[in-house]
Order: sequence, then structure tokens, then C-alpha cells
Amino acid sequence: MLMQYNSTLGKVTGYTKIGEKGAAILNKYQEFMTHEEWKTRLCRKNSQLAFNGLLNPVEPDIRLKSGKAASSKHPDMLICSAYDFYPKQIRVTWLRDGKETTSDVTSTDELSNGNWLYQIHSYLEYTPTPGEKVTCMVEHASFKKPMLYDWDPVPDPGTINKNAVGTAGLVLGVFLLVAGLIYYKRTSCVTYLCSLRSSPDSSTRPETRPVVYQESSALLPVLLVLNQTEVSSTGS
Repeated sequence: MLMQYNSTLGKVTGYTKIGEKGAAILNKYQEFMTHEEWKTRLCRKNSQLAFNGLLNPVEPDIRLKSGKAASSKHPDMLICSAYDFYPKQIRVTWLRDGKETTSDVTSTDELSNGNWLYQIHSYLEYTPTPGEKVTCMVEHASFKKPMLYDWDPVPDPGTINKNAVGTAGLVLGVFLLVAGLIYYKRTSCVTYLCSLRSSPDSSTRPETRPVVYQESSALLPVLLVLNQTEVSSTGS
């Protein structure tokens, strides 16, 4: 370094003979000195804001997803990623049925995003077991307590489609069965009635019983009309 502007002294300081000559020239250059003084005031104004921002932790964005295992030892792999967190220190661990596991687990270092924020990725290669609960646990300064993220596997779309088709087929089969029974009942009744009407032997017909009307004021006019009809027909 040949020379540097010193905000405390308010001038350019040279560190070599050539730097001293350059500093002497710049110190006499008013436009340059005004610009350096403006940058100094701006830096002092915003330095406290930047310092306060660095003191406040930024909560990570946690994402849990599945992937294909790189090795043939296990068929599946889970990936737990933490994005955009500050400060850098963070701990990501895996739990299987509530117990921490370290086998078949790999993790990256804290990777800088270039904007004071970081990201990290942890991988768990495993063989799915029915009923097993797999959890990603994240510990960070922005959390009051360790945060747990349970893996909820999404059913295979092919399995969902097969179940839907099977259910629809079952419902359709029941509907056709009920419709067939109704059709059979109606057809049987119509055939029986037709056979009765076409039979010449009256003995095969069902016995016709006279209708007995209850004596009531509402039926008296009807009974009188029926009696008059019978009398007139007998006289003729």
C-alpha cells in the first residue's frame, strides 16, 4: 500500500516515498478531499445501524424433502436444508422415533450467501420403516428452543389413482347389482299377473273377496248409489 486516506487526521498519508509524493498532491486536490469527507460522514452515520443489525439473529428457513440415495445401501434419502440464517453457528441433527442418529448422515459446512446470511444442508440415507417417525431438529440462536420438523411422506400419485379407480369400480358394481335386482323383481311380478289373466280356469284365479265398507257418514251416499244400481239392474 502506497498511501491511504486517514479519516482521523482528515488527510491522505503516504507510506513510501512515492506514496508521500502522491499524498501531497491529493491533499491539495479539494474535490477529492470533499468526497472523502462525505464518505466518512456517511460511514459513521450508518455504522451503528449495521452493527445493530448484526446483533439481531435471523431465523432460518427450513425445508425438508426427499431424494434418491447416492449409495445402494439405502433406497431413500431425506434432505434437511436451512436457508438465510444469521449468525453462522447452527446445529442440524436427525431423530428416528425420538432418538438422535448419526449413522448414514452427512452435512455441508455453513455456506455464505454473500449477504451476511448463510445456508446449510444435511442428508440422511435410510430405509423407510412402516410407522417410523423421522425428524429434523434445528438449533439456532434465533430459536428459543430446538425446532422439530417431522417428515410427512406424500403418497405416490400412482397409488392414489389406483385406489380411486378401485373405489369407483366398487360403487358402480353395487349400483348395477341393485338395478338388476329391481329389474328382476318387476319382470317377475308382470309375468305372474299376465299368466293369471290369460288362464281360462277360474279356479286358478285368486279369490275375489267383497269389499266391506265401514259404516260412516262419509260413505252413506256411496252405499245408496250402489244399492240403486243393483236394484235397477235386477229389475231389468
